[in-house]
Amino acid sequence: MDKLDLAETTTDPEILDELSKDEDSDVRFWVAENLNTTPETLDELSKDEDSSVRCRVANNPNTSPETLDYLSRDENRRVRYWVAGNLNTTPETLNELSKDENPSVRWKVARNPNTTPEILDYLSKDKDRLVRYGVAENPNTSPETLKQMSINEKNLDVKYNIKNNPNCSLETWKYLSALEIIEALQS
Repeated sequence: MDKLDLAETTTDPEILDELSKDEDSDVRFWVAENLNTTPETLDELSKDEDSSVRCRVANNPNTSPETLDYLSRDENRRVRYWVAGNLNTTPETLNELSKDENPSVRWKVARNPNTTPEILDYLSKDKDRLVRYGVAENPNTSPETLKQMSINEKNLDVKYNIKNNPNCSLETWKYLSALEIIEALQS
């Protein structure tokens, strides 16, 4: 079995740790992708020069919150994107990423189940509709935020997500339903 296959398929953390030091970035990529790689090895790989390796570390469910916090400051937006979507990312790190210059990173923050209602309220005012779309579908979004979004939102897909959010109040749901009727009559 060659090193690439071994990095992808082995369940032995010691072998994965050894392969994480390989000079071939493809081998390190598969080590970072492997679900049997330990948090300690992933922490070492988080400093890899190859951004595709760092992306796989950021996406691995074994990556520690501390390593994800470190990667949240990565220069590469794809790395930050994967950090924002990882379920081990802390609310504190998500708060920092909610201010990221890249809208795809903010969209991933809006969709993360660890994102707090306060962060979601902040993101609900984002200029990018996909970020607001993510906020509208996140079950952590408060009824108050959904109500405020319903008043200002122009995008139909975002309004749809607001109506279907489990925290949407009956009052907000009725308001959006009435708007749909009015818009249908006007067209």
